[in-house]
Amino acid sequence: MSKKPTVAIVGRPNVGKSTLFNRLVGRKLALVDDRPGVTRDRREGDAVLLGLEFRVIDTAGYEDEDPQTLPGRMRAQTIAAVREADVALFLTDARAGTTPLDEEIGRWLRSETTPVILAANKAEGRAGEAGILEAYGLGFGDPIPLSAEHGEGVVDLFEHLRPHVEREEDEEEVAEEDEAEGPLKLAIVGRPNAGKSTLINRILDQERLITGPEAGITRDSIAIDWEWEGRPVRLIDTAGMRKKAKVEDKLERLSVADARRAVDFAEVVVLLLDGTRGLEAQDLRIASDVLDEGRALIVAINKWDVAQEPSSLFNGIKAALDEGLSQARGVPLLTVSGMTGKGIDSLLAAAFEIRQAWSRRVSTGILNRWFSDAVAQNPPPAPGGKRIKLRYVTQVGTRPPSFVIFGNRTDLLPESYRRYLVNGLRRELDFGAVPVRLTMRNSRNPFEK
Repeated sequence: MSKKPTVAIVGRPNVGKSTLFNRLVGRKLALVDDRPGVTRDRREGDAVLLGLEFRVIDTAGYEDEDPQTLPGRMRAQTIAAVREADVALFLTDARAGTTPLDEEIGRWLRSETTPVILAANKAEGRAGEAGILEAYGLGFGDPIPLSAEHGEGVVDLFEHLRPHVEREEDEEEVAEEDEAEGPLKLAIVGRPNAGKSTLINRILDQERLITGPEAGITRDSIAIDWEWEGRPVRLIDTAGMRKKAKVEDKLERLSVADARRAVDFAEVVVLLLDGTRGLEAQDLRIASDVLDEGRALIVAINKWDVAQEPSSLFNGIKAALDEGLSQARGVPLLTVSGMTGKGIDSLLAAAFEIRQAWSRRVSTGILNRWFSDAVAQNPPPAPGGKRIKLRYVTQVGTRPPSFVIFGNRTDLLPESYRRYLVNGLRRELDFGAVPVRLTMRNSRNPFEK
């Protein structure tokens, strides 16, 4: 599979990098806010600019801070992104003009081997004219006047990027890519500081995401393409999800909403628990939301290497999950350590296995043989002396598996009997703990007026 050429957007905080990133990928993937420093991890996306296709990286704002601090670790991510890219797009703010930090970024970019394109953002109207002229002094040639917010200057940007990113596609490689199975879309969710980014760094065996003792470092949902044992995986790290009542900050609300959207796009979701704190009510709420969205769920206890009384902790969490998640009993519960790497292979193997069940389609014959046996063993009740007749079942969708049962007076069927059928479906037809959607439809009565 041929790799797309890569463009890294760099610049000081709040010059509009994430706005430009969203413009290029055609969706609001990166969080945007008036305050500086919203982006912390580098985010990647597939961009199309006037037919030109490339991979674009949104980086954290470059700041001159000690490498041990959070801004310093963010800067290290930006440097790594530029070194991996085919071209760096250096963004300045035309309205603010050139600042000492812009000049420092310019000196750093000149010391790297990656080609640089200079663009002055927020250049709409007269207010940006002086800033565009000042940008000449940075020594990267003519700055491209841009307005990421309004989409102005894209033709000039296209002309400057084209020599660096235009490549001929290998037709054989494209065909192979089309035939390959899609990547496993695996989202890691949980409360703040459960160790999500640390676990992903251990899975990738590189410091790809910023970590540290501070809770809530990750703000965006970061998707990373990777391979496990030759099988493609798209890992999605998300912001920590706190209880709604505790989320007062606007930016945190955006981050949590972003994490919920990441669940929507995932196939399998790993709910990461903090092994030093056990299972809390918020964890059950997150798990329930994931299942309600129809996503396959795995629960993993992180920090297992430092957990106290591990055996009783594991059994207690398992019992609480079975009681609290009545809609999908038997959700896989695994133990991992983001620090040592223990349990990661088992976690990924379980994720591929549960996706297979989540995507399964059962033949109509097998499905109705199971259904006939289930109804014969435990016939539906007759509330008020009115007999409920269930006729047949059909599968109407996968991912998650969705079924419709046709019959008479199905609206009178109690919830307990519906649960009996769902549990039987999971157990007898190997759907395991994936969420199963079952709806009832009344067959039309030809004698009804």
